[in-house]
Amino acid sequence: MSDHFHDMQIFIARVGIRHQMAKCRTYFEVYVHPMRFETLELINPLMRAIKDQGYTEPTPIQEQAIPHILEGRDLVGLAQTGTGKTAAFALPVLQRLAEVPKPKKSRRNVRVLVLAPTRELASQIGDSFEVYGRHTHLNHMTIFGGVSQRPQVAQLKRGVDIVVATPGRLLDLLNQRLIRLDQLEVFILDEADRMLDMGFMPDIKRIMQRIPDKRQTLMFSATMPPDIQEFANTMLSKPVEVAVAPESTTVEAIDQGVFFVEKTNKRNLLQHLLDENSMHRTLVFTRTKHGANRLTKQLNKSRVNAEAIHGNKSQRARETALANFKRGKTQVLVATDIAARGIDVDDISHVVNYDLPNETESYVHRIGRTGRAGASGIALSFCAQDERDYLVNIERLIQMRIPVMDDNPYASEQGVPKPTDLSSRRRAGGSKKSKKRNSRGRNRNKNANRSKGNKQRNRQQSHKSSPPA
Repeated sequence: MSDHFHDMQIFIARVGIRHQMAKCRTYFEVYVHPMRFETLELINPLMRAIKDQGYTEPTPIQEQAIPHILEGRDLVGLAQTGTGKTAAFALPVLQRLAEVPKPKKSRRNVRVLVLAPTRELASQIGDSFEVYGRHTHLNHMTIFGGVSQRPQVAQLKRGVDIVVATPGRLLDLLNQRLIRLDQLEVFILDEADRMLDMGFMPDIKRIMQRIPDKRQTLMFSATMPPDIQEFANTMLSKPVEVAVAPESTTVEAIDQGVFFVEKTNKRNLLQHLLDENSMHRTLVFTRTKHGANRLTKQLNKSRVNAEAIHGNKSQRARETALANFKRGKTQVLVATDIAARGIDVDDISHVVNYDLPNETESYVHRIGRTGRAGASGIALSFCAQDERDYLVNIERLIQMRIPVMDDNPYASEQGVPKPTDLSSRRRAGGSKKSKKRNSRGRNRNKNANRSKGNKQRNRQQSHKSSPPA
């Protein structure tokens, strides 16, 4: 342990977390006494930016990841949303770039690339680089689709150190030879599990063919399903693995509850809860874009100020809805899973799973929007008759039975099911539909003429529904 820890009473426990599906063992450090940012040996421009934000102590993921990244190590970070993981990679990456002069190559060469699954998350990450890098000479930009590429191309021509991008638009610019990655020094993949869910892995692999083998690679994910572990094994070189909580463990500060209610009464139940409880800033999840629009209209008719955010909304509409939610102008934000990635709003009092997710790990992502960074929060789930299997898989994933809420004037006539058997070893990755969706990216480019033994699987693939936005 380095000398700057000499005046701190720190107990370090080596805790082994066995990834349930990955068949590997990860170790992480648990610090009993809080560390201060000064002990991380960050340069003065970064410390000024940290103090400007009023931060004094790093979060656990920052405490564990920053020293390894400063050393140039590849890293896998297992952390849920709201844990400060963006600063965990932004701060050390900014320091490494600030300490090493930019290579005298083409102005279009990028030094750092961060890939994110959605425009909202990319914007949030870009904002973090802006905040923490304001006292350095480094510049950054955000690239995503849905807007004209002309301003992005113009900024690339002026030269940029750090690019935060979504895969689709980045590939477009690469194919047009408007951006170069052959001198890339650091590659960061954020929300890797969501990238897999959204079918981005083929695009990511194409992007990786354009970047040098000699690089530092960082990967962050809220969960570690087998496909992500396999991808990490091929993408990273002898990575350090750090975690702030066991895989698939929900935030302990969040109070969780479930209502058994039929679909036809879900809207009435939500209205009842909004009327009877102090739900001043509520994030509601639906499974589909159409469902989000319909629920938003119904809430507004009932004089509840609500807005929807999903993939069919324009970038400006999404940013406006999010800004209104942050300011408290909008009481209820109705979102789909994909659009909600990157929502970084403090003091969300309640998360409501209006539709239970059929991709089980999404439950962890959803409820992590409240109770951020150790704050308290409430997560409520509405479970209809045809969603009870989803609830079973969720409870097996988080290894707890979600309490049944008694105050339910719209209780299902089917009653309350028997308690979930948490000892089942069934994969807690969701329904068969969810698993087939996860395999879409892997099968996209395979030859359609399979062997006889695979014909039945191909027929099933052809009937898959489009993923919810």
